Amino acid sequence: MEVETSTIEKRFLAGGTTEREKTSDEGLRPKNFSEYIGQGKVVQNIEVMVKSAKIRNEAMDHALLSGPPGLGKTSLAMIIADALDSELHVISGPAIEKKGDLAAILTNLGERDVLFIDEIHRMPVAVEEILYSAMEDHRLDIVIGQGPSARTMKIDLNPFTLIGATTRSGLLSNPLRDRFMAHLHFDFYQTEELQQIIENNQSKLKVKVEEQAKISIADCSRGTPRIANRILRRVRDFALVEGTSSITSEQVKKSLELMEIDQLGLDRMDRKILSVIKDYYGGGPVGIEALCATLSEDRSTIEDVYEPYLLKEGFLLRTPRGREISDKSRAHL
Repeated sequence: MEVETSTIEKRFLAGGTTEREKTSDEGLRPKNFSEYIGQGKVVQNIEVMVKSAKIRNEAMDHALLSGPPGLGKTSLAMIIADALDSELHVISGPAIEKKGDLAAILTNLGERDVLFIDEIHRMPVAVEEILYSAMEDHRLDIVIGQGPSARTMKIDLNPFTLIGATTRSGLLSNPLRDRFMAHLHFDFYQTEELQQIIENNQSKLKVKVEEQAKISIADCSRGTPRIANRILRRVRDFALVEGTSSITSEQVKKSLELMEIDQLGLDRMDRKILSVIKDYYGGGPVGIEALCATLSEDRSTIEDVYEPYLLKEGFLLRTPRGREISDKSRAHL
């Protein structure tokens, strides 16, 4: 197997993350554990692992972070790398298409560097096999040649920490999942935690948010900090255009109407999913494939982006026969 420097790998050879990753939402990300709001048990476990690694003067054990998107998995990985005084390398699982891509990345990691693989469950199985010996023995096993003349070449790697992030941990193969020393699950945030995040970020965005406006934003953020920050940015824009110095609940209401988000945090697509089940399929049950075909939407998008919140809030029911809407959905619609 050839180990060449492809476009995907060049970012690692330069060290660290790409410029896009450095600028995207960087201003609103927490910088350390004390700034990180929510996910108390996850953060406590990580802090212990970081302190232990520093005492042992070794690389931190590998950790798997699972949970719905937008809950702070990438932010926590950045904090971990900073706390370890290590270089952080970020890559998305689907971007690693060949064994050579991953092999080149691993061989160019510095000692105790942190490799963060987002959507690790979407990495091809043939590629993830490279990780088995790398995670356990810090060694890369490369097969050269084919048939009877094939031989294995072993390349020693620098000790490193792999942090995997996934929205669907059940899709990870058992051999890969078992090699993570810590399995940490992220839950949706409470309204009070989202209010605290908005409180912290208003100064970073150089705006003032009134107390009732914070509550309104938190209530419709679907328990997700990323959505809370997105709404906060949009409301900030609305306030700037109107020429006001502080964000009021009335401005939040107008902004949400413009974004087609209702008071329970459901957007146009959420309501469309529920309406299609109600109007086209009599409230259900309906199979996921039929639902996706009617909505002209990808299955993974429905299952990963929209369903978790609808299921959590009791708007949608998943039964052996398919998806159904609840009485709560009927009343809301």
